[in-house]
Amino acid sequence: MSAGFAGGLLVIALFALLGTGMPIAFALGLSAIAALMVSQGFGVYYVLAETMYSGIANLAYVSIPMFVLMGAAVAASPAGKDLYEALDRWMGRVPGGLVLSNISACAVFAGMTGSSPATCAAIGKMGIPEMTRRGYPESVAAGSIAAGGTLGILIPPSVTMIVYGISTETSIGRLFLAGVIPGIMLTIMFMLWALIDAKRQGYDFSATSQVFSMKEKVASLPRVLPFVAIIVGVMFVLYGGVATPSEAAGAGAFLTLGVVIVLYRLFKAGPVAEIFGTAMRESVMIMMIMAAAELFAYALSSLFITQTIAGAIAAMEVNRWVLMAIINLFLLVAGMFLPPVAVIVMTAPLLLPIITQAGFDPYWFAVVLTINMEIGLITPPVGLNLFVINAIAPNIPTRTVLWGALPYVLVMLLAIVILCVFPELATWLPDKAMGVAR
Repeated sequence: MSAGFAGGLLVIALFALLGTGMPIAFALGLSAIAALMVSQGFGVYYVLAETMYSGIANLAYVSIPMFVLMGAAVAASPAGKDLYEALDRWMGRVPGGLVLSNISACAVFAGMTGSSPATCAAIGKMGIPEMTRRGYPESVAAGSIAAGGTLGILIPPSVTMIVYGISTETSIGRLFLAGVIPGIMLTIMFMLWALIDAKRQGYDFSATSQVFSMKEKVASLPRVLPFVAIIVGVMFVLYGGVATPSEAAGAGAFLTLGVVIVLYRLFKAGPVAEIFGTAMRESVMIMMIMAAAELFAYALSSLFITQTIAGAIAAMEVNRWVLMAIINLFLLVAGMFLPPVAVIVMTAPLLLPIITQAGFDPYWFAVVLTINMEIGLITPPVGLNLFVINAIAPNIPTRTVLWGALPYVLVMLLAIVILCVFPELATWLPDKAMGVAR
């Protein structure tokens, strides 16, 4: 059986299982097990558990449940509501201030939680009804929140960056820094498009501007600033050499949980247990996907599919930018069907030697890859953020949500082009703060 034919059967089996509605981790694992047993017999059974365990037996992965716990604590509290109200008050006089507040809140909340669905749900619950009440088109309201939520996997702390760092043996701290400027750039680009889109659909920015006194603005800060201080503190100890990523994540989770309990008086056992339960469920889901993706990658390698693909790509006598365009197209398609964590675990180790041999920076590529994964969060058939918006705003038709979100795909593609022209946007801050990577 040729590697191409075996790879085709494996991918078909994977999508057939996904089509049944099976959880992604089980679909990855079962298709890999079937391929290994067909090719190597039942003797391969003895390496399955070891392969899955070795895929997640890394101390650096401790930071994932800690950052997830940090996000769960924030998401379980009214922190999103407070953040939204604070930004709305401070940007009330700005034309289009409400939609700008929503996207800004998504960016800040993404930094607090590192989760795209949580960002969509927390900000969308307040932002979408308020925008529609003030006359914004439904597509603008839903699309801006769906796109803003994707910032959760780019702006640090980012679980996808942690997974990429461990999968490629690159510095997690440097990866976090690489995502800062592109994250800010993408936030600004989202804001500009939201304003253009609202104006294009006839929204009058002067019709519903609200004015808040300085006392009202200042009163909104005490419940928001502690969380911002925690994020700044985590970044400081991480880049100041005080702590490792795992230690910084643990400290951040502890402080965030403490602030949430004290600020919002969650002194009963029930709410705290729910926070830990949510964090445990999400962490186990992520780790299961990673373990199953490791087994899937092992199956690809055992069938010489990985080596064949890598050899075919490396042998292509094309300009390196054509090569990068092909890789981006591959990532776009993969991101439409699989979650970011699974795509990164399966493809990053394969693509890293190819892109470095072509002269591309691995940290720059991590940002490009992450933006591709962001696109997958707002495009069918998976489009997780679209489902979240449907759940929190069921009165907005799915078609409206989709058409509101799709232009942001073009904005993110433009961001990738800008990063290709100016790679320093991703590499300057890590090099400035941590020295040039060797």
